[in-house]
Amino acid sequence: MTTSIATRVASHQVKGLFQSEQDRATSREALMRHIGQEVAATLGQMKGAVMKVGQIASQMQDVLPREISEQLAVLQNASAPMPFHVIRRQLEKELGGPVGDYFQMFDEAPFAAASIGQVHRATTLAGDDVVVKIQYPAVKASIDSDMKHLKRILKLGSLLRVDERALDAVFKEIRAQLEEELDYLREADNVRLFQAFHAEDDDVVIPTVFADLSGATVLTLSFEDGVPLENVSDANGFDQALRNRLGERLFDIIGRQIFELRTVHCDPHPGNFAFRTDGSIVLYDFGAVKRLPKEDVRLMATLVRASLDGDWRALDRALLAIGARRSDSEVSDRLYQAWVPLLLKAFAETPFDFAQASLHQDVVQQARRTPLEEMLKFQPSSRTLLVQRVVGGHYWTMKNLGVATAFRPRLEKLLTRAG
Repeated sequence: MTTSIATRVASHQVKGLFQSEQDRATSREALMRHIGQEVAATLGQMKGAVMKVGQIASQMQDVLPREISEQLAVLQNASAPMPFHVIRRQLEKELGGPVGDYFQMFDEAPFAAASIGQVHRATTLAGDDVVVKIQYPAVKASIDSDMKHLKRILKLGSLLRVDERALDAVFKEIRAQLEEELDYLREADNVRLFQAFHAEDDDVVIPTVFADLSGATVLTLSFEDGVPLENVSDANGFDQALRNRLGERLFDIIGRQIFELRTVHCDPHPGNFAFRTDGSIVLYDFGAVKRLPKEDVRLMATLVRASLDGDWRALDRALLAIGARRSDSEVSDRLYQAWVPLLLKAFAETPFDFAQASLHQDVVQQARRTPLEEMLKFQPSSRTLLVQRVVGGHYWTMKNLGVATAFRPRLEKLLTRAG
């Protein structure tokens, strides 16, 4: 794949010497789209870190050309499962004996499959309904080589729009996160941490860890049923009032995790959340958890506060401090005046109808109207990367839920708690 992409980029550059500016732009757009298709098709056949990073990259429209990030979006869907004999071998190696010694029933068909592991339904010897998450073999050993190759691919032909230091910081953050996700003992601790934090929240459901059936590459949790996001509808008992309440509850859950717990569930994939008609929300998969330094939370609160108040200088200073703006240039207030109100539409005093929202399209249009030299004054910050993933991902959760409510009062409450 790398050789194929390099050849195409070189051919494009030679051909560009004999093209008009408009033809070069059209040719580059076609090149980017083809590269996106080739990367997505290749990574979609793989497992481990390289697919996981590809999934994250698909959400990083400020790093990749739009044509590439659009093609990578297919990686957000469930991946193909591994054969059960491979999974059985991994499971029995971790537990120390045959599957039948630990479970009275174990479904060989996976309940879900992802980039670094897959989940199976089972019943313990005591009769408890559980889900068993088994890590694919050799995934951990491939992290460094996978990320090295992916980084090389993304850098080919100057596809990335950030400087080398920012890119290195982003990849370092992703690698650290992957290391944590591959440690299921740590994930078990994460589950317990969130259980304790949400202990008084009757409408937050978090699975229970079965420690004697878990290890570094196997995690067994209680099965907690819920309605998947795509089935939340009037026909299934979720009227508008209930969907609004679920949206508000989800907002509070994530907001409190960021500003109070300073540890946030940072994989907003729809499959990691389920909903019940009693208004409760089920949270799954606690491998992707980001622990936030107190200073970073303070800066994030400052960013939001300055944006709400229209204090562009305070916003600019906070962006510089957190590494989201390059220090070798100046940004005019006009740029913030054009962008910030657009991004704050969903946090108005009056109800915002996510079902009809076109915020994602408005952002693309605004980006096209903004001169490239102005856009290049900003860059991804490794300190906010995963929180941005949470916020951006749950925009789509709210949209698919069809939430129509006013989030500004709830946001103000969170900022007050954050000090």
